[in-house]
Amino acid sequence: MYNYFKGIVTDIETNYIVIDCNGVGYQIFVVNPYIYEVNKPYIIYVYNHIKEDEYSLYGFKTKEEKDLFLRLINVKGLGPKMALPMVESSNINGIMDAIERENILYLTKFPKIGEKLARQIILDLKGKLVKKTEIINNEDFNELISVLENLGYKQADIKKILPKISKDLTLEMQIKEALKLMLK
Repeated sequence: MYNYFKGIVTDIETNYIVIDCNGVGYQIFVVNPYIYEVNKPYIIYVYNHIKEDEYSLYGFKTKEEKDLFLRLINVKGLGPKMALPMVESSNINGIMDAIERENILYLTKFPKIGEKLARQIILDLKGKLVKKTEIINNEDFNELISVLENLGYKQADIKKILPKISKDLTLEMQIKEALKLMLK
């Protein structure tokens, strides 16, 4: 699975870009391809979507966009093509706020998102989209938080143990210390 591509944008179309990475051109579907410039280097965070009849790459400028996209596509009935327009840097906080406040009207403004799907999004994601920076105001723990979330730990539990972990430790040592604290 790919995490990101670092390369030069060689082509811009209405819903995708082509990025050249060491002589290989990857077609990546993006929210707004016109924010990129041809012949300029970029890092594009990607999600590989694989189905029986499809292999697609979806790209994002930031990790936050990608994280929100991954959460959205786990909602029943919401696929990558419907989630992509929802994920744009300017919309991230708005979507998170709409989900937390159960604002169905805001969510239904996106293409193909009806009231039923908006309710499903709220049901599945309410309380799960708290920004990592809200957990603790120290960016030294962002990687640790991400690892612990990927292991299935809840943000409330993570918040309790972070003050007990030294930010001077390596990530590996922070993970070991966090796991010890979680098991207590």
